[in-house]
Amino acid sequence: MAEYKVEVTTGDELDAGTMDYIYLSLIGSKGVSERKELDNYGVDFTAGQTATYTVKSNASLGKILLVKLEKDPFFLMDSDQWFCSKLRVTTPEKEVILFPCNRWVSTGEDVELRGGKDGAYLLLGCHTLTVSKKSLSSQKNCNAELKLKGLGESNEVWESVEAMKDIFWHYKTPISEHVIEHWEDDDFYGFQFLNSLNPNVIERCTELPSNFPVTEEMVKPFLKEGTTLAKEMVKGNIFICNYKRLDGIPTREEDGVTLPLTPGLCLLYVNPEKKLMPIAIQMLIPHLRFNLQINTRGRNSLFAEGGALTKTPLGKNGLIEVMAKHLSLITYSELCLPENIAARGLESIPNFYYRDDGLKVWDIVHSYVKGMVEQFYPSDNDVRKDTELQAWINDIFTNTFLGRKESEIPSSFKNVAELVKFLTFVVYTCSAQHSAVNNGQFDYYHWLLNGAILMRKPPPTVKGKATMKTILEMLPKVGDATWWSSAPPAPNIKSPLDL
Repeated sequence: MAEYKVEVTTGDELDAGTMDYIYLSLIGSKGVSERKELDNYGVDFTAGQTATYTVKSNASLGKILLVKLEKDPFFLMDSDQWFCSKLRVTTPEKEVILFPCNRWVSTGEDVELRGGKDGAYLLLGCHTLTVSKKSLSSQKNCNAELKLKGLGESNEVWESVEAMKDIFWHYKTPISEHVIEHWEDDDFYGFQFLNSLNPNVIERCTELPSNFPVTEEMVKPFLKEGTTLAKEMVKGNIFICNYKRLDGIPTREEDGVTLPLTPGLCLLYVNPEKKLMPIAIQMLIPHLRFNLQINTRGRNSLFAEGGALTKTPLGKNGLIEVMAKHLSLITYSELCLPENIAARGLESIPNFYYRDDGLKVWDIVHSYVKGMVEQFYPSDNDVRKDTELQAWINDIFTNTFLGRKESEIPSSFKNVAELVKFLTFVVYTCSAQHSAVNNGQFDYYHWLLNGAILMRKPPPTVKGKATMKTILEMLPKVGDATWWSSAPPAPNIKSPLDL
C-alpha cells in the first residue's frame, strides 16, 4: 500500500473558498490513483487555508506527472468558483512535488496540473488563464503605500539592495518572491528567455554575429567537458538573444544627460541537465517589449506623456521609431505561433512551457474557429465572393501592414483555410498571447534588479569590474522605479473561447 500526502491551499483572494465537493486524482508513470473526495472534518476550502489529505494506492504510481482536480456542486447550493492556489504532494519516497494552480476552478470543470521540484518556475502558466479579483484594487493600495513611505516621488538613488525589498509590504506573489530570491541564478536567468514576459526573441544559433566576438576559450568553462562551441552549435544546443532592432534608436534626456540604451546580445547553452544557461553576454540586455496595450486604457496610461513606456530611455519618440522599425520587418509567420517556434529552431528546447502550453491553446482555438467558419462558409467560393470580408482583410494589409508583400499578410482570402488561419491568429493574439506576455509584469519585473525600466549609466564593458555600488548607480531613481513597480496587473481576457 502506497500513501501520498496531499496539501491543498486555497488562495486568499476575495471569495476564494467554496462549499462544493472537490475531487483529486494522482496521475503517475505507473498508474492512476482512485478519484478521492477531499473531505476533512469541518469546512475544507476557506480563503488562505491549507488542508492535508492522504491518497492511498495499492501500488506505487511511479513518478507523479499530473494532478487532476474536479469540482461538483454541493447539494442544492448555487454554483460558485474556487480559487486553488497550489497543491503539494509528498510521495512514499519522501519526494515533495509542488503543483501550482493559481486559478479559479468552476463547477463541472476538470483541471490537470503539472508540477516540479521548483514549482515557482511553472507559475507563469496562470497568466494565460486568470487574474485575481484583488488586482482590481491593487494600484490604489500600492500608490497609498508608496505615498505613506515617501517613495513615489523620491529623486534619491538606491543605497542598497535590501532597501528594494521594502517597496511593498502588502502586495506580493509567489513568483515575485521567487524572483527576489533567485534573480542572480544563471538557470533562472536562462529560464526567463523562455517563460517570462518576452519569449519571442530567443532563437537557435548556428553562426555567431560578426559583432559578437565570442571565442572557444571564453565559453569553454561553461560547456560540457570535451565539447566545443562549434560542436554544440551543430547539435542545436546553442541559442542567442539579439536586440539588434534597438540599434540606432535615439534616447531621451534625464537631468540633462542622454540616457544609454545598449542593444545587447546573449549566448545561451542547453547543458546536460537540460537547463538553459547564459555563457556569454555582450553588454546589458534591456528588458523591452515591442508590444503596447491594445486597449484605450493602456494607450492612455502607458503611451501618454508621463506614461510608463515614455519613462524608458527611448522616450515617446524613440518608442515610435522602435515600433516603426519592428513593423517594417514583422512577418505573418512571426505572428503565428507554430511557424514562429519552428523558424526560431525552438521545437525541442527543454522546459519551454510557453511553447508547450501555447501550441495546445493554438490548436484549441484553431479547432474552434474552423468549426465556426465552416458553418458560415461551407466552400472556398463562399469566402471569395464575400466582398465585405475581402475588404476587411485588404484594409488590414494596406493600412496596418502598409501594403508590404514581404509581411506575408494576405491581401485577400482565397479559401476557407486562409480565413481560419488568420482568425486563429487574431483570437490567439488578443487572448492567450497578450495574457502570457502581459500579466506577469509585477511578478517578474517588480524586483528592480531583474528588470529595470531604464539605466542612468552605460553598462560595464570590461568583465569583473562591476560592483553592487556601480550597479545601484545605474538603476533608475527611487521614485521612477517604485512608480513602475506599482503598475497593476492588466484586466485579463479569460479563455480564448470566451471571446
